[in-house]
Amino acid sequence: MDIEQLQQFLKVAELGNFTRAAEVLSISQPALSRSIARLEEELGQPLFERQSRKVVLTDVGHLLQSRAHRIVSLVEDTKAEICDDGESGRVRLGAIPTIAPFFLPEMLSPFAKAFPKAHLTVQEDTTDNLLRRCQQGEIDLAILALPISAKHLEIEPLFEEELLLVLPVEHPLCAKKQIKLADVEPFPFVLLDEAHCLSDNIVTFCRHRSFNPISVERTSQLATVQELVSMNHGVSMIPAMAKKLDSSNRRVYRSLAGTKPTRKLAMIWNPYRFQCKLLERFKEHIRAFSQTHQP
Repeated sequence: MDIEQLQQFLKVAELGNFTRAAEVLSISQPALSRSIARLEEELGQPLFERQSRKVVLTDVGHLLQSRAHRIVSLVEDTKAEICDDGESGRVRLGAIPTIAPFFLPEMLSPFAKAFPKAHLTVQEDTTDNLLRRCQQGEIDLAILALPISAKHLEIEPLFEEELLLVLPVEHPLCAKKQIKLADVEPFPFVLLDEAHCLSDNIVTFCRHRSFNPISVERTSQLATVQELVSMNHGVSMIPAMAKKLDSSNRRVYRSLAGTKPTRKLAMIWNPYRFQCKLLERFKEHIRAFSQTHQP
C-alpha cells in the first residue's frame, strides 16, 4: 500500500460513496475502485460493505481508518516541516456557513497578496464536521462560533458581534423607535436548521429571558432566511457581518434595546499537529484582521 491509496481509502470512508469520492479526488470511479480492490487484496480482508446506494466500513475498515489517519498525518507533517520556509505551502481553512461568505473574502485577500506562494483552500461545513476534520488533520484551522465542546483542540476567541433583528419592510415593529425582546415575542421566527449553531445562539438568548421563540420555518442557508423574512414568513436574527453585505431594500435590520443578542467567534486548530511557519503567520493575520474589521 502507498500514501495515495490510503488517502483514497479515507475519502471513500468519509463520504460513503465511490462516485462522490472519485469526484473530490479528481479521478475516475473505475480507477478508484481498482485502487481500493488492490488494497483489500493486499490485506486479504474487505474494507467496505457494499450496499445499494452507499458503502460502509467493515470492522477491518474501521481499524485501517484509524491507522491511516495517523499515517497520512505523519507523512504530511513531515513534508511540511522539511519544506517549511514560511512563505509557501498549503493552508486548509474551514468555516461555518454563517461566517464563510461574510468574513473570509475580505480577510483572505490581503493574505493571498502578501504570500503569493501560499495555497489557501476553504471548506465550508457545520461545526461538528469541522471539529472532527480538524482533529483528524483534514483541515489546519477553522473559524467557528462559541460555545465549542472539543477535546484536543486549541480554541482562541477572536471577537464578539451583535445579532440584529431582521424584519420585512412593512412589519409593524419597524415603526417603533426602540424594539425590545418582549415586542418580538408574538411573532414567528424563521431559523436555520438544527445543524447550525446560530439557531442555538438565538434560542438560548431568548430562553434566558423567559421567551421561547416559535419557529415556523427552518432552512439550511442564511440567504434563504433573509428572503423568507422579506416575504413576511416571520422575523429572525442575523449576524452583523451578514447585514453589512445585504443591499436589499425589502428588509429592515434593527438593534434590540437593552441586552443585545451576540455570538462570539473563535479560531481552532489541532496543537498536536505540526504548526508550520505559514500557518502561524496566517493565525497572526486572522488576529490582526479581527481586531480592525469587527462588524
